[in-house]
Amino acid sequence: MVLTIVTHRNETRIRVDFPYNAEMVLKLRQIPDVRWSKTMGAWHIPYTSEAFEKLKELFPELEILTSPTSSALRAPSPKEKEMRDLAECKTSSELLLPTDVPQLEKKEENSDQIEKSTVEFDKSAKLVLQKSPKLIDKSKVEVEITVTPMHLYVKLPRNETDIQFLKSFKYSKWDNANFQWVIPNYKRNLNLLESFFEGRRLQVNEKVSLRIAGDTDQPIVDKGQFLALNVHNRTLKLYFGYNKAMIDAIKRLALCKWNGTDNCWTLPYSEPSVKYIREFAVANGLEWIYREEKKQKVLPGNRSEGMVRANPESYLAKLRELRYSINTIESYSYMFREFINYYADKELDDITEEEIVLYLQYLVTERKVSTSYQNQAINAIKFYYERVMGGRRKVYLIERPREEKFLPEVLSQEEVKLLLNATENLKHKAILMTIYSGGLRVSEAVNLKIKDIDSSRMQIRVEQAKGKKDRYTILSKKALEVLRKYVSEYKPNEWLFEGQDGEEYSRRTITEILRKSVEKTGIKKHVTVHTLRHSFATHLLEAGTDIRYIQSLLGHENTKTTEIYTHITTKGFDQIKSPLDNLDI
Repeated sequence: MVLTIVTHRNETRIRVDFPYNAEMVLKLRQIPDVRWSKTMGAWHIPYTSEAFEKLKELFPELEILTSPTSSALRAPSPKEKEMRDLAECKTSSELLLPTDVPQLEKKEENSDQIEKSTVEFDKSAKLVLQKSPKLIDKSKVEVEITVTPMHLYVKLPRNETDIQFLKSFKYSKWDNANFQWVIPNYKRNLNLLESFFEGRRLQVNEKVSLRIAGDTDQPIVDKGQFLALNVHNRTLKLYFGYNKAMIDAIKRLALCKWNGTDNCWTLPYSEPSVKYIREFAVANGLEWIYREEKKQKVLPGNRSEGMVRANPESYLAKLRELRYSINTIESYSYMFREFINYYADKELDDITEEEIVLYLQYLVTERKVSTSYQNQAINAIKFYYERVMGGRRKVYLIERPREEKFLPEVLSQEEVKLLLNATENLKHKAILMTIYSGGLRVSEAVNLKIKDIDSSRMQIRVEQAKGKKDRYTILSKKALEVLRKYVSEYKPNEWLFEGQDGEEYSRRTITEILRKSVEKTGIKKHVTVHTLRHSFATHLLEAGTDIRYIQSLLGHENTKTTEIYTHITTKGFDQIKSPLDNLDI
């Protein structure tokens, strides 16, 4: 275990480095104000004698030494003297002060012996206080990291500690053919690797380009480029380096998914999709590259090859004028753009009602879209002819599909308890408890601000939720207790739940938090963040709460929407006897 004095977020802290060990982590969590830093890739504790005393109490078997390089080779700095004063506290542990450390034999600079004494974990699990630069022998490479736009390739000698660390990265895998670890190159993964292997004989190689998996004749995607590969006018394969904005943009497209075999995103081909993706790629500063494997007719219907037209400006202006939400504007724009390019050779006013129906049939029979998607497409088309054109077109009828009736999945109160208890991280627990406490949607949770928590009235204010409606919902006393601890430790500024850079918290992160907690509990139901909202409403109904109050808390405009929970509650089922039990069998 290695302790280092660091300045983290303008605060002096003690950084604690040790090989990953679950028991040691649990012990370390007992120290007040202990935190994990993703930036440093290490735990850190307050720079106080109380915290240091607690550390020695939790790990009494450890021998406390000072680093030979920080004492024998040079004079200690003022901060090291302070750290030494902390170590001089009377304990049963063996204490060796800097003056007690035997002098090292004079060695060449960058020698292996000096390096090992400063950067490797002590094999006897001793606690080392150090604040000295790491000396690296550049002639010998122990860890090699090759950086590409999409992956990090790590080669190193086999070591169980290093393997456990590499396995902690999401989607990391062992490449048996090339004897290396493969880790996605996104977020701060490279920084975490460099921090963990800091001081080891580390070499980082940056490759500006990445060859696409498969045929060697396929093109190369350079860093900063975006390749859209049109495969036989059926599939689009998208290759690019990690870019969160681009991933969020293409995930809005229907049937978009990640292809792990080819390491790319794939979706059904359509010209509107190509144009939509190109606009986002260019807006994100990426060089757009588009290639086709085989030219075929682009889409069924009457359209000319290569013709792609944008939505009329009047269409977008009307959406903005009526103050539709950003999500609705994006959905309507995309779906109407797909429609007008299906009939690219015809003027909008010349498209007949029969042709509109044929297009909707194409969505169902060939695209196999969901009922919800089809309804949105109908709404996007009707918006133009009825709202933008102002009724100048003849009245026409579009038959709506019968909507599927699905009962939502709900958790029992015991399962909710298991789920929350399995969530150890304070911030993560605060998020899930707040969502369940007020029956919030995930979008409402990430939009919460500190001022929205009214502890005096025990209410949560939800501003401009779905349908641009404000509402109040209830705040649990237990959720309030956890929120107070969370705010005290994390000190958010504006948003109640902030990201690493003070921005709105990511919805996908909350989904991932819930998924990991569900895995720990072993719950077999299909659980999403929205399941907590369904469970909130069901548990209120089972507790005897009037359905009109539940409707208000959930923000439902129509009570029929809330009545769905009457179909899934178990209240009264214990008084109903199955007729099978009456049979003498």
